[in-house]
Amino acid sequence: MTKILHTADIHLDSPLRSLALRNPELREAVVAATRASFTRLVDLAIAEDVAALLIAGDLFDGRERSARTGAFLMGELDRLGEAGIRVFYTKGNHDAENPITGTLDLPAHVHVFDARGGREHLRDDVWIHGVSFADRHAPDSLLPRFKAPVRNAVNIAMLHSSLGGAAGHDVYAPCTVADLAGLGFDYWALGHVHKRQIHSEAPWVVMPGIPQGRDIGEAGSKSVTLLTLDRGRIEVSERRTSVVDFVQSALDVTEADSDEALRLMLRQHLAGLRQDIAAPTGVIRLSLTGRPDRHWQILRDHDVWSEQADDLARAAGDLWIDKLLLDLAPPDAGTGAAGAADELAAMMTQIRSEPGFAATARDEVDAVLQDLPPGLRDRLMPGEAARDALADGLARAGANLVLARMKGAVG
Repeated sequence: MTKILHTADIHLDSPLRSLALRNPELREAVVAATRASFTRLVDLAIAEDVAALLIAGDLFDGRERSARTGAFLMGELDRLGEAGIRVFYTKGNHDAENPITGTLDLPAHVHVFDARGGREHLRDDVWIHGVSFADRHAPDSLLPRFKAPVRNAVNIAMLHSSLGGAAGHDVYAPCTVADLAGLGFDYWALGHVHKRQIHSEAPWVVMPGIPQGRDIGEAGSKSVTLLTLDRGRIEVSERRTSVVDFVQSALDVTEADSDEALRLMLRQHLAGLRQDIAAPTGVIRLSLTGRPDRHWQILRDHDVWSEQADDLARAAGDLWIDKLLLDLAPPDAGTGAAGAADELAAMMTQIRSEPGFAATARDEVDAVLQDLPPGLRDRLMPGEAARDALADGLARAGANLVLARMKGAVG
């Protein structure tokens, strides 16, 4: 019996992309997560006594050069070598532009496939095949570069590819599952798309997903894939590796008729999340939903509830609040002071719809964006539509805050 661990898209030292992680302790944990996850992955490989680790592209994140990253990686690779575990690595689009990949003198037990393609004998009747990216862009299929499978053996092929395309990922080395199946390999160890998916079981076509999420857009527990080869058969299982799990969660607070009731609901909800989150640390984007009678008071005290939610999360056990979002429906319109506030709300809605106000709001947003570095500005506001949506959202939020302060004083 032979065991092999398959991973991809490690993105060592990927830059922190969430601007919401203002807490220094949390920022430090998230920044270190890709390394900590890789260490956990190596621990798993040693504990499972695997024969090989397959890294199907994007071990690194991009162009940044870091001697510390190189030293860390060499230390982890040495641990694998000391355990008798071979490493097979194909470069992906991010690796191809990273200078570290061309300067590290990798140990003998690490084989890096080049762009011409090749195959390596692992043990007994098991062969590993792979093709690397020559540069960042691979607009055409890399399948013609694979050599034919070895007859009467188990053949595993490594490829960094978007297949037919996936939301949020550029198209690289395109091909179809049918194309892969037609080449005669027993297992396709893929990389590039960060969400785990088994595309086929005959042959196996597996996208292992990213082993560590990097922000709330990569929510959920992350993992690697363990192959068990026994008498020519391949069994596949999932092993968790993330040290920080990002979670999006919603809590209906319609029945919260007091601050005490809302705190109790938050405490119970966060305790349930702590039980469900497998990683040592959880980062939560929590949305409060429903139609509570205290809608305006909650909206008025948004900052206070954000702090309380964060304190309750910490008390639940190494949980952090990334953002507390309020998606609350207002109660029915009232009379008196509340009725006057409703009239003001209608006026503000009308003002927001006027072209002159919209133009002024866009100009204000543009003025703030000009103070940001170009790279950050382009990432936050990729086009005019995003800028217009931000201006409208800020105007809407401002109007709601005015109403919350007025109506919150009434209830």
